[in-house]
Amino acid sequence: MNWLYTIVMLSSIVSCAWLLRRNQKKLDLHWSEKLGIGLGAFIGAMIGAKLPFALSDWEGLRSGLVWFSHGKTILFGIVGGYFGVEYTKWGLGITIKTGDTFAVPVALGVAIGRLGCFIGGCCYGKPTELPWGIVFDQAGPPPVPRHPTQLYEFAFHLLMVGILIVIQRRGIWPGQLLKFYLIVYLIYRFASELIRPEPTFWFGLTAYQYATLLLIPIFGYLWHRDAVRSTI
Repeated sequence: MNWLYTIVMLSSIVSCAWLLRRNQKKLDLHWSEKLGIGLGAFIGAMIGAKLPFALSDWEGLRSGLVWFSHGKTILFGIVGGYFGVEYTKWGLGITIKTGDTFAVPVALGVAIGRLGCFIGGCCYGKPTELPWGIVFDQAGPPPVPRHPTQLYEFAFHLLMVGILIVIQRRGIWPGQLLKFYLIVYLIYRFASELIRPEPTFWFGLTAYQYATLLLIPIFGYLWHRDAVRSTI
């Protein structure tokens, strides 16, 4: 199964990169600027995806080995990619909007990536008696059916691909598509954490739920800020 997992994950990266390159052809940017933005997105996503695990492993963080260990989170990967692009654009002095070109490629890439999670047996949900529950060997004993949360999220992101395409073609919220996608995903992730076997803290919420409660208003503010600037 490892080879199939690898193929699906590579397909996720290649699909996202190909569609992003296609979308960015219309941007009035030099090829080196597009490359810089792409690298910023990739590096930001990789750092974001590993950051929660790095912060929870101080020994590994001090040695630097934590960055090469297993464990990544798509939620922080997407957010890290967003801020990686923003930092790169700031450093290169790029002021034109690029988020709309990322929205559909990222949603498609994450959808395919969640199929990889399903194949790899990670990111499964809590036990369920629903007829589509699946036994994941990686969850350990006892072998009980669990929510295939990877497939739920695959369906969510695939649905978002269609919604984003329709919104973009109708000219709704220009320049805000990526923030729209992120906000909707954060809301979805808050809800889906209820059926994921993550440790809970104050008020019975998981660390990911607290993260979404922090990030939703941040991206809401960024949306409002950009909307105000576009009217000036």
